[in-house]
Amino acid sequence: MMGLALIPLGWASWLGVQSGLWWPLGLIVLMSLLTLTAYAWDKRQAVRGGWRIPESRLHLLELLGGWPGALVARHWLRHKTQKGSYRLRFWAIVWGQLFLLGLWLSRPFWLA
Repeated sequence: MMGLALIPLGWASWLGVQSGLWWPLGLIVLMSLLTLTAYAWDKRQAVRGGWRIPESRLHLLELLGGWPGALVARHWLRHKTQKGSYRLRFWAIVWGQLFLLGLWLSRPFWLA
């Protein structure tokens, strides 16, 4: 499961090397770090009984490219792993982004 987090990083790296644009890799890394930090804060607040980050905001961070960081945080912190509706939305975001990225990468070269 942790290996899934490396797939978009590898693709972004490959795209950056091929096109001279490193921004996809940088965006994914930045959003992943931000999302991992948000998960860590939310876990800390859950333990302490304090103010929590709304699930919709966590999903937004995942949707904006931070899902690899969320995947690492879920495993490392054991956070947001029990609630079925949250898991369903998380995996829909992951597989949806991987599907769209696969479509984009597989487009014919004459459309590039």
